[in-house]
Amino acid sequence: MLPDDALAAFAGAIADLVGERYPGTPTVNVAFEAPRRPEFGDFATNVAFSLAKVARRSPNDVAASLVADLRERAPHVAALFAAIDPVAGFINVRLAPVVWRTQIAAILRDGEDFGRQAPRGERISLEFGSANPTGPLVVVQGRTLSIGGTLANALRYCGYDVFVEWIINDAGSQMDTLGRSLYARYRQRFDASYPFPEEGYPGEYLGPIAARIAERDGEQWVDEPERAWLPYFAAFGRDTLVAEQQATAKRFGVDYDLWQSERELHEGGNVLADIEHLRNLGHTYEQDGALFFRASEFGDDKDRVIIRSDGRPTYYGADIAYHYEKLKRADRVIDILGPDHHGYINRLKGLAEALGYPGRLDVLIAQQITLMRGNEQVSMSKRAGNIITLDDILDEVGVDAARFFFAMLATDSPLTFDLKLAVEASSENPVYYVQYGHARIASVLKNAGAADVEAARSGAYLDALGEPAELALARRLSELPRVVQGVADHLAPHRLAKYARDVASDFHQFYTECKILVEEPAQRRARLALCLAAKSVLARVLSLIGVSAPETL
Repeated sequence: MLPDDALAAFAGAIADLVGERYPGTPTVNVAFEAPRRPEFGDFATNVAFSLAKVARRSPNDVAASLVADLRERAPHVAALFAAIDPVAGFINVRLAPVVWRTQIAAILRDGEDFGRQAPRGERISLEFGSANPTGPLVVVQGRTLSIGGTLANALRYCGYDVFVEWIINDAGSQMDTLGRSLYARYRQRFDASYPFPEEGYPGEYLGPIAARIAERDGEQWVDEPERAWLPYFAAFGRDTLVAEQQATAKRFGVDYDLWQSERELHEGGNVLADIEHLRNLGHTYEQDGALFFRASEFGDDKDRVIIRSDGRPTYYGADIAYHYEKLKRADRVIDILGPDHHGYINRLKGLAEALGYPGRLDVLIAQQITLMRGNEQVSMSKRAGNIITLDDILDEVGVDAARFFFAMLATDSPLTFDLKLAVEASSENPVYYVQYGHARIASVLKNAGAADVEAARSGAYLDALGEPAELALARRLSELPRVVQGVADHLAPHRLAKYARDVASDFHQFYTECKILVEEPAQRRARLALCLAAKSVLARVLSLIGVSAPETL
């Protein structure tokens, strides 16, 4: 018996009782939610409030009468619950221990596939991380990479076919700026007084790239005109930096199916062809020699130029092509953008609607990050060249801590990342706290006899589970499929980080209150079974976040 099955049986029985007690009443919706305080039960429904007016009685009286009717008229349903109590108009229910034992048996049986859904036949294009190819990945990309990677894992767990992609913004003036900045660093190797462009990229990361060119080409480019060296230096810088970005993403545990070059969309004719498609749909007009998209008709605050008066497509014009290509090959498109892109939400959604794909595009904004080291804020300024790269963060705190910390809060919430806390071996460090839970379980299983562990794995002794801490942990473990589905439904990967901490907390509480390696064989093996299930769920949720599950710490 699954928890959802028990709740569905309860809801059906209540609906039948309402129909009998209050004839003519419209079908009621018996919905459940977790009470604010766990001592009130596993779930609660407020159905009595919707009936109070019809019954001409207080919600609490209605709830009490429904509970009495249920116990008398549907005892087979009431037997699925350890408690059914009317409280202040709500009906609070606590599922019978057998329901949670059944869930532990399912976890032991299914292992890492517990709750995994069958393929839905729905393809999702998920784009995140995309940074200009003008520098190394920095902290804000770390957050979008962690959020996007976690969301991709959760969506796949729920049966979606996820195609992960990155747009390389290698068209436009930033490429010329990169080329001039790299050329200046190259020239300074031969003449330290050579001026650096005022609007150039001042970071030290260009120095090693310039050194490679100087080592390979010598002074070949010193006396050449800009028209000769600019394309070469822009392309060399782009290719080198994109390769470095790809290496960092891979180090961070995020793999992409496609690195889409914006320049290739231009050179392949996609940009002009897809803009022409928008024109043919009647969603453009010309003014002062430029071509405008009627964006204001689709939720934007104004119309947008997509082809300039000199015939060059704008950045937004390229967005049309990129998103049209994504929408054609996917059932749904999700973009995760960095801070200061709120204006793009309606702009991109309106574009999807204009292209004939209304409601098929979602846009998330990953908010700003403040880096701290204890009580001291870490200064970051890209314009001044004082950047903290994602690789710097990984060198200092490791991939596990970075993936977990970046994913901890909702995407639309600013994040404070304490680098000092991230490396502490204490319960205050959330990733350590969760990983310690997994390692503690591994230690318990190592100290138990192999025969006991094997017997526990069979699930034959679960009837011995009945202590409050045991059932609380079992209930929490059973939530994994529902939590991951919530992540997919609401595009909220931070829920996984919270759930991981909740599981670890419930296990630590169980470990404190219930001695595991007791003398009595049935109880010992039942508790070892609960340990095995907790270890499996913790490993799975950590894997979804992109964090390892160590056997020792």
